[in-house]
Amino acid sequence: MIQLSPIPTPLTWHLEPQDWNITDNVLTATAGSKTDLFVDPLFGNKSLNTPMLVFENNQDFMFSARVTVDFNGTFDAGVLVIYQHETSWAKLCFEYSPNQDPMVVSVVTKGTSDDCNSVFIDGHSVYLRVSRINTGFAFHFSNDAKVWHMIRAFALEPGAAKVGFLVQAPMGESCRATFSEIAFEHKTLADIRSGL
Repeated sequence: MIQLSPIPTPLTWHLEPQDWNITDNVLTATAGSKTDLFVDPLFGNKSLNTPMLVFENNQDFMFSARVTVDFNGTFDAGVLVIYQHETSWAKLCFEYSPNQDPMVVSVVTKGTSDDCNSVFIDGHSVYLRVSRINTGFAFHFSNDAKVWHMIRAFALEPGAAKVGFLVQAPMGESCRATFSEIAFEHKTLADIRSGL
């Protein structure tokens, strides 16, 4: 079991990364080559081999982190993830586009995955936030952890879900992501549109 003091529940690795460390509640993890979590909606191919550090929480919550990624290959990403099983999960990604632009991307998987590019980010860091509201979830991003912008709202299967951190390198040799300023609270997000 792994402890991060902002998170009230111990975390466990669902597939361990190439390397990782936690210092002063900052998590750094490196995913190895050809690692991804994606169920292709067009051809049905599954990639289910990316490392995730997750914990279970089934109450309303708000969970955020500053995500910094050492981008190398296309689709490299640092991610906040919600995971139930191989074909029911969602991820909010800070990802490297095919044109080498850092951007916020979201994926929701219900049998197969969708894939939604949202906004370009200037730099290698952004704040991401996952919120649970009743039986649904909301994704937001921010440049300063003060003003939040909605990416999407959605539901997964009823029941238990794990939430946490993910790193992927679908096309490249490896990807390192750092998760800092981690925050977690049992609080219901009042307004998904404004993020407040």
